Amino acid sequence: MTIQVGDSIPSMNVQLVTDGPNEVSTDDIFGGRKIVLFGLPGAYTPTCSATHLPGFVAQHDDIKAKGTDSIICLSVNDVAVLGAWSDDLGARGKVDMLADGSAVLTRAMGLEIDLSVAGLAIRCKRFSMIVEDGKVTALNVEETPKACDISGAASTLSQL
Repeated sequence: MTIQVGDSIPSMNVQLVTDGPNEVSTDDIFGGRKIVLFGLPGAYTPTCSATHLPGFVAQHDDIKAKGTDSIICLSVNDVAVLGAWSDDLGARGKVDMLADGSAVLTRAMGLEIDLSVAGLAIRCKRFSMIVEDGKVTALNVEETPKACDISGAASTLSQL
C-alpha cells in the first residue's frame, strides 16, 4: 500500500549521506521538522541527473524561504554513489541525500518500482512529498519513471 497524505513516515534507521555513512532514525530526521522529500530511480540516470535533482538545487533558497527545514533526496543507491553524485551536481549543502541501498524505506512507503527491464532492479518511484512533524501533508507520485512534472521542484514549491 502506497503511503498517503496523513500517514506517518515509517520509523526505521536509514543512511544519511554526510562525509560518509551516518545511520540515523527517520524519527530524528522528520520529527518536529518541515521536510521536502523527493525520491527518484537512481543517481546518474538521465532524468534524475538532468532535471529532478538539479531542480531542487536551483530552487533551494525559495523552498527554504517557505519555512522548510531541509530538502532530502531518497534513492535506492549506496552512500558512496549518492555522495559522489551530490558533489558532481553541486547539491551538497543544499539537498541532503538519503541512501536506501536495499530499498527498505522505499518498500515500507510502498513507493518501489521494478525496473529490471531496464537493468535497474527494484528502485524508487519518482515522487515528492512534504512532511511536517513526521506526517505526509502533500504527495506527488509520477506515473512513469521518466516523467518529472508533478514531483519536480517548481510543483513542490507551489504546495508549500
